[in-house]
Amino acid sequence: MFVCSVMSGCFVSMRCDALANPASLILSPRLIFLMAGETSWEESYPVTYFRGEVGGLKPVPEDSDNRDEDALISMDAILPDDLLEKVLSFLPIASIIRSSSVCRRWYDAVHSGGYSWTKMSPQKPWYFMFTCSDDAVSGYAYDPSLRKWYSFDLPCIEKSNWSASSSCGLVCFMDGDNRSRIFVCNPITRDWKRLHDAPGERAPDYSALAMSVDRRTHGYTVAVAKCKQVPQDYYQWDFSVHIYESEARSWVTPFTEVLVGWRGGDECVICNGVLYCLIYSTAVLRNVEPRHCLVMYDLSARPSRTSLMQMAISVPCSLTCGRLMNLRDRLVMVGGIGKHDRPGIIKGIGIWELHRRKEWREVARMPHKFFQGFGEFDDVFASSGADDLIYIQSFGSPALLTFDVAQKLWRWSTKSPVTKRFPLQLFTGFCFEPRLEVAS
Repeated sequence: MFVCSVMSGCFVSMRCDALANPASLILSPRLIFLMAGETSWEESYPVTYFRGEVGGLKPVPEDSDNRDEDALISMDAILPDDLLEKVLSFLPIASIIRSSSVCRRWYDAVHSGGYSWTKMSPQKPWYFMFTCSDDAVSGYAYDPSLRKWYSFDLPCIEKSNWSASSSCGLVCFMDGDNRSRIFVCNPITRDWKRLHDAPGERAPDYSALAMSVDRRTHGYTVAVAKCKQVPQDYYQWDFSVHIYESEARSWVTPFTEVLVGWRGGDECVICNGVLYCLIYSTAVLRNVEPRHCLVMYDLSARPSRTSLMQMAISVPCSLTCGRLMNLRDRLVMVGGIGKHDRPGIIKGIGIWELHRRKEWREVARMPHKFFQGFGEFDDVFASSGADDLIYIQSFGSPALLTFDVAQKLWRWSTKSPVTKRFPLQLFTGFCFEPRLEVAS
């Protein structure tokens, strides 16, 4: 015998004997089709639409012809809240959010922050792409599971020149004009907060942002590395590290050092409790190699008097640029490979993983057919990643390339709806994990 409910034109059905065994509950193909959607959100509704209440649901007709064979019972009368959340948690994140438009109860279930969301199926990281301009930041988010783009806007930043770092569903933003102004948000639930202003220079010459979220407690750490040139001395740079802990709700400055011949940059990441920063030689005009170096600072050992340069790690080859990321607690770098005779000219893009904090192992190199179109000069691409997925995007076009580390598979995303309005327009973006249970 079947129990069936009609909700907004879609059907959810299950056998009555499934009530005794919730694990056997099956969503009908038509409901799955509705949740997955024939079209992407930018063709239907933006993310913000699903935060509103949706009405106009059609009740189950009492004079159904199938009354003799099937009992028509509202799912609201049968399915407990925790079981409803459990069923929905098996869907892709986009389908979960879309399901909140079915009725008020489903909306409340999706936005409840319930325990089921902590056990939801693993979600591949999304990539948010936008254009560099002085306008408010809005763009499109790419879902690799369904291979669709969704119209998307961020809840707490005003311009595109902000730095971003993400971890386990949260994204941290740092104002490009005031490097002490920092926000943390969940882009999916649109929950956000502004942190106390970070200490140190508000307008350093260079700054880098990193974030790490504890997957068990959801507490988070934010690290900001700031670098300022010593007045009248190009080869000496004041370098400082500032740490924010969500549990303490306060900043500390556990480390400062004067770097000689090296300066900080805009790349850092937290991996296994260690802050890694990519620093740059200030002697590049004299063709000194290497042009880049990786330094690390153990966040659990603060304060520390050990010089960063004593723990410096050489880069795997002559790089034009490097992008750092944490993939399943593995430090990974995506870098532009410089030509031997012209180190500032990129000839390829490689991916390396750091082993035992001292040895780089090559994971892959971008095939030439994908590399074409990325340009020939320094800093031509943005790259970020999470889980086993790496995104690489050219600054000069909205094309987005993905690399699956586990499967060693290169693949273009579906065509981005972000359009190029003038020849020199720039594009950028970052990836984040879509989660429902994490709050700022």
